[in-house]
Amino acid sequence: MTEIDKLAFALNQFAGLSEEDFKLSSDLWLHKNYKKGEFYNLRGNVCTYLGFVVDGVFRSYTINEKAGEEKNVFLYSANGFVVPFKSFVNQIACDYHTQAMTDASIIFIRHADLVSLYSKSHQWEKFGRLLAQEAFNVTMTRIEGFLLKSPEERYLDLIKDHPDIFNNVPLYHISSYLGIQGPSLSRIRKRILGK
Repeated sequence: MTEIDKLAFALNQFAGLSEEDFKLSSDLWLHKNYKKGEFYNLRGNVCTYLGFVVDGVFRSYTINEKAGEEKNVFLYSANGFVVPFKSFVNQIACDYHTQAMTDASIIFIRHADLVSLYSKSHQWEKFGRLLAQEAFNVTMTRIEGFLLKSPEERYLDLIKDHPDIFNNVPLYHISSYLGIQGPSLSRIRKRILGK
């Protein structure tokens, strides 16, 4: 399956985009490779494109300037979208950095091109609505995870959402994302593997 076929399949699964609707966009998608450590978007910049991750892992993170500590906020992996949602949807400056954690490749579309598709097709308009809903859901799931779930439950959710994460990302990044210290992550992993 080619990269563009993977994208068409993912958009069909996500928003029910037909082959005909997808063809409206086929010339608008561009390919980009990232080396580990390269930035998808920097804090303070407006995110002007939506990426579909072909392979690799990205993170969005903030930096506590006083402590000099990074906190991972969101993770993005293959067959999902990489985008600082609030910045992209509202076209405002982003509150955090988004960076490739591994060598990665994406297929992306510019915000202006996506908005123009909304007026050409009800299915693309539906995609835009679902994208905004997804942004809300991802954010609320992260907040509720910290309020309502144990670190072990958050760990299990991470494995479900990003099954290959442990093969690609250092444990300290995973600890940061889960909001726990490294030794706690080790204990959780031992407990789960022992079951």
